[in-house]
Amino acid sequence: MRLDKYLKVSRLIKRRTVANDACDASCISVNGRVAKASYDVKVGDVITVTFGTRSVTIRVLDIRETTKKTESVGMYEVISQTEA
Repeated sequence: MRLDKYLKVSRLIKRRTVANDACDASCISVNGRVAKASYDVKVGDVITVTFGTRSVTIRVLDIRETTKKTESVGMYEVISQTEA
């Protein structure tokens, strides 16, 4: 699954276009490297999302094409969350 779609389905980012723009602005990294929106997300990947002073690092646990809001939290595990 594409990175921008995963961020939207998992509800880390509300809209896919916003996720795509964040990837273009180098705000998203996967396994320590800046990733494009077309990156193919795999189970076990570590994704870091940075917006302004806030940074969230998650580990991908599951990949689903669609999900309900209550089930979306099970798609990832939060490793760290920082605010400066």
